Amino acid sequence: MLRGMTARSDAPASAPGTAPAPVSVIVGEEELLVERTVSALVAAGRLALAVDAGLTSPDGRTDLDDPATAPGDIHDVAAGDLSVGQLAALTSPSLFGGGGVVVIRSAQDAGKEVADEIVRYAADPAPDMVLIVTHAGGAKGKALLASLTKGRKTGAVTVIECPKITRFSDRLDFIRAEFRRAGRVADEGGLRALLDAVGSDLREIAAACSQLAADVEGHIGARAVARYYHGRAEASGFTVSDRTVEGRLADALEQLRWALATGVPPVLITSALAQGVRLLGRVGAAPRGKNSAALAAEVGAPPWKIDRVRQQLRGWAPEGVARALQIVAEADAQIKGEAASPAFALERAVRRIVACRN
Repeated sequence: MLRGMTARSDAPASAPGTAPAPVSVIVGEEELLVERTVSALVAAGRLALAVDAGLTSPDGRTDLDDPATAPGDIHDVAAGDLSVGQLAALTSPSLFGGGGVVVIRSAQDAGKEVADEIVRYAADPAPDMVLIVTHAGGAKGKALLASLTKGRKTGAVTVIECPKITRFSDRLDFIRAEFRRAGRVADEGGLRALLDAVGSDLREIAAACSQLAADVEGHIGARAVARYYHGRAEASGFTVSDRTVEGRLADALEQLRWALATGVPPVLITSALAQGVRLLGRVGAAPRGKNSAALAAEVGAPPWKIDRVRQQLRGWAPEGVARALQIVAEADAQIKGEAASPAFALERAVRRIVACRN
């Protein structure tokens, strides 16, 4: 018989050999995390059904992807497509027994009568059935979500939070976790370089982590990431900019030389340096308690970039930012014709900008 369990919102959806709660509610808008949680709960539900049917041991020694060994039915439906009475049909015991798993997605789109049915079912779930409900967590369908989450007190309902990942530090944590899942470790430079190269989309980040973990032997650092993403010239330029304004001279020069060696135009590097220094000034001049999202809209940068710039501001004073802006302007003029060697002009600019920090 399936057992209820309580879980923290940041806990894994289920542990090996542990049956999921009769009702699980996944709340949030981070689609990749929601999808992974649903998959984990479906797998745990199928394993629990197999254990109850005596078809496998609790350690999961069976091929549950084989219909011949996976008992029960799996139903995956959108809440907006459910009609009145359909939930009862989906959760009714099969003539042949074995229970089943029902996934209802986007519960916020359910009509009032269907939402009432979901709440009634959650209060008295059927034996040997697992119900998994996803909800975006916004104002739409708020009453349904509130009613469902009351079941946490009895242990019949597990609520799992999958909020949107917007902070730069949280994305770095996600990348670390992805490499851990693959049994690999990347250093801080590699993590930041990957985020620079790929951007903020979680699916792209996860795919990049998987690719790097599979293809790169040994150390995963900034150089390894650069070999994969050297075609993204803008990212390479921004990597040089970030290392420079952070005062990491050796890393900045290494990234600069690597970017030039892989064909990044010098003008893109000065453009990235200019943007990095300008953001230092604009974010540094903003009120300290101003929300990252509000400031992002004001300066035209994503919220995660605002969080990063606030970290980079440590060690900078307004006078230093002003001097750095002047140095970038001089370097831009030099690489556009005033200097014999654009590479030398860029390296000199990087050294001078780093020296502008307190």
